[in-house]
This record gives sequence, C-alpha cells and structure tokens, in this order.
Amino acid sequence: MGSFSAACLQMRSSRDPAVNLRTFEDTVREAASLGADYIQTPEMTGMLVRDRDELLSKISDEASDPLVAKAAALAKQLSVHLHIGSTAIRLDGEKVANRGFIFAPDGSLIARYDKIHMFDVDLADGESWRESRTYRPGEEAIVARTALGTIGMSVCYDLRFPQLYRAQARAGAEILTVPAAFTRQTGQKHWHTLLRARAIENGAFVIAAAQGGRHEDGRETFGHSLIVAPDGAILADADGDEPCIVIADLDIGAVASQRASIPNLTNEREFSLNIVG
Repeated sequence: MGSFSAACLQMRSSRDPAVNLRTFEDTVREAASLGADYIQTPEMTGMLVRDRDELLSKISDEASDPLVAKAAALAKQLSVHLHIGSTAIRLDGEKVANRGFIFAPDGSLIARYDKIHMFDVDLADGESWRESRTYRPGEEAIVARTALGTIGMSVCYDLRFPQLYRAQARAGAEILTVPAAFTRQTGQKHWHTLLRARAIENGAFVIAAAQGGRHEDGRETFGHSLIVAPDGAILADADGDEPCIVIADLDIGAVASQRASIPNLTNEREFSLNIVG
C-alpha cells in the first residue's frame, strides 16, 4: 500500500479492565469511522494499576484475555490493522508480560512483542519505578511485515535505546511504533525530542499512542500522542493529556525518499573503540 491513514488512541486507562475494554471498543470504532486503516492504542490499554497484587488478581493469560479477543474481532469487523500498544498478560508463576499485538484486517494475529527494557528508575521528584519486580522482559525485537508497510514494535521505555530502532530500520522497518505511558515528568523533558530523533536517524515514520492525565492509581502520564514523518516533521500531536484520537495520512514512499536523501543507513560503518589515557 502506498499510503494509508494512521490513528493514535490517547487513553486514560483505569484500574477496571471492564471499563477500559468498553472505552477501547468505542474509541476503535470511532477511529475506524474517521477512515483510519491502522489504529494504535497506548501501553497498558487493558488496565493501568501500580499495585502488583491487584494487577495479578485481574489479568489473564493471552488465550483468555478479553482485550486480545475483542481486538481480533474488531480488526476483522472493521477491516483495519489494529495494534494494541500493550496490555498486561499473565505468564507462568508470578511474572507478567507487557505485551503488544498487531492484528490484520481479517482478525488474524500478525505479531506480538514483549517490552524488552524495564523502567527501573528513581526520578528527581521522588517518583520510583521497578517494573522488573513484576514484568518479565522480552528478549526479541520484532519487525512485522504488513500490507501497510513494515512495522517495528516497541513499548515506552524502549524509546531510550536507539539501537533497538536502528536494528529494526536495518531489517526494513518503515514505521517505528512507540505506544507508551510516559510519566509527566519525563515526558515534558524528552518525549517529543526522542520520538523525532528516532524518526530522523532512521528515516522512518514514528507512531506513538500515549496514556494521558491523572490515573486512578495516582500516576500522571504525559499524553501528547504523536505521529512523526521520516524527516522529523510532526504530522499529528494530541497537544495535551486528554483522551482523544489523532490521525494522519502516511505516504510510505516518503521513507525511501528520505533514506535516499540522507543515506545514513547505507553509509553506516563498523568501527572499533579504543580507550586511551
């Protein structure tokens, strides 16, 4: 496909999976009615809750997860590519996967991805996160070939590891995806800059649906769902943290044009590192 319409669903997921599921369905349907061919939701679409015990009591394995089942059905019914940015999936034992899914317009699963980089961070305002206590990190980068283009998958904190996106671009990714629940503090400082940098350095589109606002568990997320062109131009920005839909038309031909104009992927060279002194 030469061009298509992409939508980011900006959400404010709660602690109640049933409420989030209804919001998800309503917003996906609205995005499809606006002409979106590809629809992406943010990180932790199914539920956003900080308490580990509460999380474990409310989530399911992949085969039983209602959000996964609903996404497959909606993709088929609406004939869209539907990308669950991520949701919490129960694994064996007491660990959880922060897992994203891309479904084809026939409802089939194209790809799944488990977030690789865990947000184990102490922030300047005293906010502290240890995702590794609950989540099992993924070990495999994913590039998915679709009818719309070749898509690289990632989740939130992955954004700070440019080598992931470089590997995806070198493997043919034309669209880099970064569904997220960026904290307000880090988002204000770095969200736009990092997303534009990933687009520019790889000559790829970047699509990043985000959580936004103050959530039931007390956290605050930055919002500003963003779609960025291969030259770094911002095509769509939610411009705040309220739940909404942002949509833009993407011409995949722009990827080849940008990479021909600035061929850093082909000019890249291996090198050795020498520490002196």
